[in-house]
Amino acid sequence: MPRIKVWQCGGSIEVLPCARIAHIERAHKPYTEDLTSHVRRNALRVAEVWMDEFKSHVYMAWNVPMEDSGIDIGDVSERKALRKRLQCKTFRWYLVNMYPEMRMYSDTVAYGVMKNSLKNDLCLDQGPDNDNVPILYLCHGMTPQTVYYTSTQQLHIGLLSPTVDDDDNKCLVDVNSRLRLIECGYAAAKRMKLHWFFTQGGPIQNRKSKRCLELVASSDNEFGYQLTLQKCTGQKWFITNVLYNSSV
Repeated sequence: MPRIKVWQCGGSIEVLPCARIAHIERAHKPYTEDLTSHVRRNALRVAEVWMDEFKSHVYMAWNVPMEDSGIDIGDVSERKALRKRLQCKTFRWYLVNMYPEMRMYSDTVAYGVMKNSLKNDLCLDQGPDNDNVPILYLCHGMTPQTVYYTSTQQLHIGLLSPTVDDDDNKCLVDVNSRLRLIECGYAAAKRMKLHWFFTQGGPIQNRKSKRCLELVASSDNEFGYQLTLQKCTGQKWFITNVLYNSSV
């Protein structure tokens, strides 16, 4: 994050692609076992001061709501005043001129874990990496269960690619009435059924096939339910965070 401040405020950093940096740390940290909360807080502070309209990407990465996050980031007014006084450039300028490889997700309108009201301790999950078949799993809120719904009505599940060179984002697709996770770019190029109607507290319905993503009771499944595509029966889905400017 410090390099953002340097570039935006008129400085520069020499990038040496072949350089190697090592970090030696203690096997046991006596001061704290978990730095996650501190790292998250600092990331949100940087986002609020330096990232302008792109700060939502940091909130999405940490899966916290942009409003009423419950995280005390402290007073950043002095940092914002410093940025203004130094006449630092916008984060958009940084992206265009310094890091054009960074992939943007400005079309995301909702994000977080996705639950069905029939069984709210189970979450939509990407499942095993190589299977490309979404599953239901006990909610843990980690990356495999992170869902992103876009303004183009795509449902991305799991890790998002950080750069434009990679196209391994997985989209939920209706393939002959079966649920699959397929690379979004490939699915779009092949005109596959990757667009879904969704509003908070409503069904998830494929735009082309009109089939709905639903839960059905299953004695074969360890959690008692499994995912299926079928004629809509009015099941309700909920996602954790909806962006304030979204109609989801």
